[in-house]
Amino acid sequence: MYKGLVTIVTCFACGLLPSQGQAREQPNFIIIFADDQGYGDLSSFGSETIKTPNIDRLATEGRKFTSFMVASPVCTPSRAALLTGCYPKRVGMHQHVLFPSSTKGLNPSENTIADQLKTQGYATACFGKWHLGHHPEVLPTSNGFDTYFGIPYSNDMNHPDNKGKPKGGFAGMDILWKDPNSALTKWKTPLFEDEQIIEVPVDQRTVTRRYTQKAIDFVTAHQDHPFFVYLPHSMPHIPLYVPDDVRDPNPLNAYTNTIEHIDAEVGRLLNTLDALNLTDNTYVIYTTDNGPWLQFKHHGGSAGPLRDGKGTTFEGGQRVPCLIRGPGVPKGTVCDQLTGTIDILPTIASITGSKLPRKTKIDGLDISGLLTGKTDSSPRTEFMHYTSRGDLEGIRQANWKLLVKKPRQTRNNNQTNQAQQPQIMLFNLDIDLGETNNLASANPEIVERLTARMTELDAEITKNARSPWLKN
Repeated sequence: MYKGLVTIVTCFACGLLPSQGQAREQPNFIIIFADDQGYGDLSSFGSETIKTPNIDRLATEGRKFTSFMVASPVCTPSRAALLTGCYPKRVGMHQHVLFPSSTKGLNPSENTIADQLKTQGYATACFGKWHLGHHPEVLPTSNGFDTYFGIPYSNDMNHPDNKGKPKGGFAGMDILWKDPNSALTKWKTPLFEDEQIIEVPVDQRTVTRRYTQKAIDFVTAHQDHPFFVYLPHSMPHIPLYVPDDVRDPNPLNAYTNTIEHIDAEVGRLLNTLDALNLTDNTYVIYTTDNGPWLQFKHHGGSAGPLRDGKGTTFEGGQRVPCLIRGPGVPKGTVCDQLTGTIDILPTIASITGSKLPRKTKIDGLDISGLLTGKTDSSPRTEFMHYTSRGDLEGIRQANWKLLVKKPRQTRNNNQTNQAQQPQIMLFNLDIDLGETNNLASANPEIVERLTARMTELDAEITKNARSPWLKN
C-alpha cells in the first residue's frame, strides 16, 4: 500500500497546542528542505552577499534556530533521519548516499512524518529530491505520500547506471553554467511522477520552479483539508541551474543566483498561503540536509562562522540554518537550544495530538514547548555525530563536543597501516563555535565521560537497528 507525504518548508514544525477539551482545527505542515545549503547562506543567518527576503520572512514571522542539527553530513542518511525521527544507523540508512545502481532504500515499514499524518486524514505530497531509493517499492508513494514528483536521487547522477557524466570540479561546473543547455545535453537525470519516469533528462533549469508550482497546486487543491507538503529541493547541490529568465551568466555568481531563485520560489509559496488565508494555520519549516560543499568554491556555499562543511562532523557539516513559522510560534525570536531534524516527527505528533507507534523506537524528542516559547530549555541535551559512512565519531553534551577521528587506513607493501592513533578533539562550543581550540589534553575526565556515553548510546542503536529495504 502506498503512503503519502507533503513538505514542511525546511524549517521545524512548531505550534501552540490547544487546551484540553478545546475544539481542534488541525494545522497544515510544509517542510522545505534545501540541498547542500550552508549555515551562512541566508541573509537572516548573516550572509552579506545573498539576499533572501522571502525565506527571511520566516524569521521575522517565526523563530530562528541557531543550534539545529542534521543527523548526517550527506544526503541520504540525513533525509532518512528527518522523515523517521531516527539516527540513520537505527533504520539502516547510514552508509553514505544511494546511487542509481543501489539496491536498497528506506524500509516502508518505518513510520515517516507522512505516515504519521496520513493516519489522521492529512493529504500528503513530496515534490523534489527523494534520495531514499529509486525502486518502486521504496519511492515516496510507498512511504506515506499520496503523490510524488521529483528527481529520485542527486541531480549529478545519471539514469540508469550513473555513467557518461560531464567533467566535475568547480572548473567543470563553470563550463556547465556557461552552457545552460547542458542540462539537457550533458546529463541523463530522470524525473519521476509517482512511480514512473516521465522525463529523461529532466530540464534542471526549471525543477525548482516546477517543484514549487506542484506544491502551490497541491495546497490550493487541499485548502479545505489538512495537508502536509514535503518540498526537498534538488538545489543548490551541483550542478547548479536556474531558469533562463533569471540566470546570471557569470559563473562566479552561480551559487548566489541559485539561492536567490530558491528564495523567490519560497516567496511564491508563502504568497499562496496568504492568498488562501492559510498562513495562520500552517507550519512552515525551512532547513537544509547538510552543510555546504566547499570544494566547489563559487558553486558551493558558506558555513559562516562554522568549521568545514559537507561530509564532515564539524559544525559546518551538521549545523544548519532552520526557520519555523506557525501557530503559536513567537514572532521574531531566536532559539539557541540544541534541536535537530530528528525531533520534527515527534514534535508534529505532539502538535496534532497523535501517538507514535509504541513498538518503534525513535531518537527524536518532542520540542513543541520550545517552539512555542512555553519552555526555555530543549529536552535534547545530547547529540550523536556519525560520519558520512555511518561510523561513530563524536557526541555533544551541552556546550561540550567530542570528536574521535580515526586515521585513514593506508596500505604499504600490501599491509594496512593502523599504527596511527585516533585524533581526539574536545571543543567548548559556547566560546569556540568555530572549533579552533582543542581542549582534550586539558580535560581528560570530560573526554573519558563523553567517550563512554557515546559508546553506550551507539551500542544501543547498533543492537536495536532495523533493516533497510533490500532488493531481492
